[in-house]
Amino acid sequence: MSDYFKDIPTIKYEGRDSTNPLSFKFYDANKKILGKTLEEHLRMAVCYWHTFNWPGGDPFGGQTFLRPWMEAGDKIEQAKDKLNNAFDFFEKLGIPYFCFHDVDVAPEGESFSETEKIQKTIIDEISKKLETSKVKLLWGTANLFSHRRYMSGAATNPDPDVFQYAAAQVKMCMENTMFLGGQNYVLWGGREGYETILNTNMKQEYDQLGRFLNMVAEHKHKIGFKGLLLIEPKPHEPTKHQYDFDSANVFAFLQKYGLEKEFKLNIEQNHAILAKHSFEHEIAYALSNDIFGSIDINRGDYLVGWDTDQFPNNVEELVLPFYYIFKNGGFSSGGLNMDAKIRRQSIDPEDLFYAHIGSMDTCARTLIAVEKMINDGSYENFLKQRYEQWASEKQLMTSMSLEDIHKNVIAKNLNPQPKSGRQEYLENLINSFVD
Repeated sequence: MSDYFKDIPTIKYEGRDSTNPLSFKFYDANKKILGKTLEEHLRMAVCYWHTFNWPGGDPFGGQTFLRPWMEAGDKIEQAKDKLNNAFDFFEKLGIPYFCFHDVDVAPEGESFSETEKIQKTIIDEISKKLETSKVKLLWGTANLFSHRRYMSGAATNPDPDVFQYAAAQVKMCMENTMFLGGQNYVLWGGREGYETILNTNMKQEYDQLGRFLNMVAEHKHKIGFKGLLLIEPKPHEPTKHQYDFDSANVFAFLQKYGLEKEFKLNIEQNHAILAKHSFEHEIAYALSNDIFGSIDINRGDYLVGWDTDQFPNNVEELVLPFYYIFKNGGFSSGGLNMDAKIRRQSIDPEDLFYAHIGSMDTCARTLIAVEKMINDGSYENFLKQRYEQWASEKQLMTSMSLEDIHKNVIAKNLNPQPKSGRQEYLENLINSFVD
């Protein structure tokens, strides 16, 4: 029975003056913003793993969440119960998308063949759910980091058998994602890196990873999968040094192995922080190099050095990232996956709703501010004016040599004077759009 959320009503938009904590204050799914509805623009998704799989443990203490599908018993039946409750949650929340890892939805078997059979059973159940639901699959991914076989990496493992097992797992999951109508497929190299260089042949591991991703791209075209292939950067954790460190690192890797036209990026806010970047930096870099794909939206704790995966609730943090995204056309097949988990002390069914409601409201409120920012145009005008002299100096970017420039500086007696970058003015300007 899918009755874990039986006491929770369907979540509705009631406006900012509502005192009902189980209602949206800003997320009016049908509200038109920049020519589309909020739902169409934001393309928000529930992540299956944190929301339905995480037991509330940490390195110092175990499970705090009591969910019926986490109890002892038949694992396949529990997977079905979890699925029923998940779709009940999706429907009551009114979310348009969800995302999953393969092992989130179905347990592993004693062999790969058994795992494949179990996956087919649950994937068929998901397919039936999708036939009668408005919710869609934003993306799927294979978990290539949790099982002990992957303790030394998946694609980068020194054991070729592990490489093969991981490849077979990705094939299975990509085909299942396609079968379910998934709009993207994500690869996160959680163990693709090293703990110590003492036992690591970095060139060998990079070449293995390059070969692995080329095979993934080849299989995408072979089976006719039309969605984006996405790589998710993260600098460290669980490994000390991960090969997909940040957006720039991944882009360089893709170029080296001829994959820059095959993959784009799934950028996570908390991962950007761990890489000592701002969220907007990672997004701006990806957009500048045509590798932007999708977002894992969450929040990090600036006081700690690890991935806290908190739900986003800070509009000011998101205004610039959203501005860059929606100024450049928004998402194609990507979206905003709430890759976040409630705190281990938040143990009630309502807490899952409070977290997602707050995040959806935060994202809606941010996009409303961004619409004002775009329509006002003053920020964009400032940037244009700051670089406008380059319009008349095109030769500098095309045909002039160092000798030409040297002569020009002398002939024109150039003595450039600094101009204010007006950071404080711009900070005040952006804040003015947040209501």
